[in-house]
Amino acid sequence: MKKISVVIPTYNREKTILRALHSVLDQSYGIYEVIVVDDASTDGTDKLVESIKDERIKYIKLEKNGGPSNARNRGAQLATGEWIAFQDSDDCWYRDKLEKQVEHL
Repeated sequence: MKKISVVIPTYNREKTILRALHSVLDQSYGIYEVIVVDDASTDGTDKLVESIKDERIKYIKLEKNGGPSNARNRGAQLATGEWIAFQDSDDCWYRDKLEKQVEHL
C-alpha cells in the first residue's frame, strides 16, 4: 500500500474544519498523513485543529496570508507520501474515497 499525503489548506474555517478533518481521519484506507496548512487564520481554526490529538495530523500555521494556492503548495512541499490528495477545509469526504481512488490508480 502506498502512503498518501492529504493536504488541507484552510483560512478562517472555524465552522467547518473539524467536519473536514474527521472525514479524512475516518477513511477506510489506512496509510496516510494529513497536512493542515493554516493560511494565517484569525478565528479559532488553530485551536480546533490542535485539539485533535492524532499523530497523522501535521499542523502548520503561516504567519502571513498568501492565498489558497500558496497554502496548497506549502503542504505539497511538506508531504512525505507517494501521492498527494487535496481537500478543501469546508469539504467532507465519503469514508471510502481514498480507498476507491487507490484501487483505480
